[in-house]
Amino acid sequence: MDTGTDAAALVPPPALGVERLLLVGTGSVAVADLPFWVGWLRMAYPGLCVRVVLTRSAERFVTRQSLAGRSGGEALLDHWPDEPGPRARHVELSTWPQAVIVYPATFGFVARLALGLGDSPALLAAQCTDALIGIAPAPPPGGERNPVYQAHLVSLRERPQVVVGPPVPARSQTTGELHAWSPLPLPELLASMEERRKLVARGGGPKPQSAEPDGNSGPARWS
Repeated sequence: MDTGTDAAALVPPPALGVERLLLVGTGSVAVADLPFWVGWLRMAYPGLCVRVVLTRSAERFVTRQSLAGRSGGEALLDHWPDEPGPRARHVELSTWPQAVIVYPATFGFVARLALGLGDSPALLAAQCTDALIGIAPAPPPGGERNPVYQAHLVSLRERPQVVVGPPVPARSQTTGELHAWSPLPLPELLASMEERRKLVARGGGPKPQSAEPDGNSGPARWS
């Protein structure tokens, strides 16, 4: 799938008013671009601390080792640890970040998040965090027309702290035709999230989000 990362990377990075970002990668083929975006984040925002979590399905397309090298820290697997630790993983993931980005967000992850499920540490953290959340869906061909999927997007957009970035058309790796979807380029999602953060900091409410195929007030800790 052609994700257009080269062209997107030429866009000047938007302002970013957070210092701690949790980046969650799920099992879309577009997650293969995540090492690029993590490297871009570190160059564009030298003071930004990035932590990465991968779902098991994401490991089909990208390794945690490649992400750890780019992020400068450990890339976690989104599962409950076998051995008990001093802090519950989902609590750490929900309280540490000032912003959370799910990039890309699969059809299944969007559904589970919208339904309020918490069957993995990253998913439960996203349900419990006070941080601003950006979601970049990458639905399969035809999935964007599914009425249940559309209802899930509506549900997520109604959450005050969630920003949903509409996906962009992409060429399918399977058919070679332009009927697939890639996540919104990361700089564009960050710009939308920063706009929301500033709006909330001024005491304003969320702006309605468009019902394009493919998530808004929150706490002062976003500042």
